[in-house]
Amino acid sequence: MMRHFYFRLMLGLVFVACLIFGLITFNFPSVLLFLFMGASCLASAYSIWKKNKQG
Repeated sequence: MMRHFYFRLMLGLVFVACLIFGLITFNFPSVLLFLFMGASCLASAYSIWKKNKQG
């Protein structure tokens, strides 16, 4: 279960790094894509972490 957490956490951080790079290069379509992808991966990792802490 924790490998899913770490995989989604690292993937979310990669998407955040791509989001920052997109902001620097003013590539707004990719910024929106990486914002959505990063938020969904990090939210999923947070829900797994929270579920693992409770149970």
